[in-house]
Amino acid sequence: MTGSEQLEQYSGALLLGVLGDPIAHSKSPAMHNAALAALGTAGHYVPLHVKPEQLQQTMEAIRTLGFRGVNVTIPHKVEVMKYLDEIDESARMIGAVNTIVNDQGRLKGYNTDGIGYVRSLKEEAVPHLSGKHVVVLGAGGAARGIVHALSLESPARISIINRTASRAVQLAEDAGLGSAAQGYGEAESETVMASAEVIINTTSVGMHPHVDELPIRADWIPEGIVVSDLIYNPLKTKLLEVSEAKGCKVHSGLGMFVYQGAYALEYWTGLPAPVEVMRQAVLGSF
Repeated sequence: MTGSEQLEQYSGALLLGVLGDPIAHSKSPAMHNAALAALGTAGHYVPLHVKPEQLQQTMEAIRTLGFRGVNVTIPHKVEVMKYLDEIDESARMIGAVNTIVNDQGRLKGYNTDGIGYVRSLKEEAVPHLSGKHVVVLGAGGAARGIVHALSLESPARISIINRTASRAVQLAEDAGLGSAAQGYGEAESETVMASAEVIINTTSVGMHPHVDELPIRADWIPEGIVVSDLIYNPLKTKLLEVSEAKGCKVHSGLGMFVYQGAYALEYWTGLPAPVEVMRQAVLGSF
């Protein structure tokens, strides 16, 4: 279906949103409302504060209220899959959904996290991930998308560290890289990170308003490597500040946030996303 045909189905204003818990910090409404305006498309993108116990009811409401689509953020990216009619093959392989499209009451889930993140990481920090030892902090929905996308870049090794070691081990197995992907508990963090060339924080530790928190001890970060944080609020987290002080090249979550949103917008509208407008809207919202 072409973009014009998709929009014709929604001849009124497009209703879009983002659901999560918490959600007040999200810059998605500012970014997507600016994008809709730039496209000349009538619509509204709203934040939806949804507690875990409200998720199933919310998904029914998405159908009933005629939302064209929603983004899904922490902590719902895995659980929401239970309530969808169809899941894109890539999202199914990843095991998490961050974008939902509503086609006349039929909900289909996609994952734009991983492709958005790796595009940003390669453009801004590491042009080539082949042969690198990448350490991923966290094993939640965002981590699943990123590990899947990283696995397509031929890294030498992906090490996943999570508070619950079994989740890290399972995610490593799901990556399909054999012994090149391994999962660990926090007790093994120092040893694993000693040989890291790229560290990626996929957890919410350090996100506004808890801006002084660190997901790992600063003295475990090797000097001069690449350190990336998916968090974009604040733009420079405590993790990135301490890493920069150790001579590391740092990469914030802004680029991933913009690109994952751009891919989502294109699913909803069928139109090319105004990426630079979206980036400036986020920067202007702080």
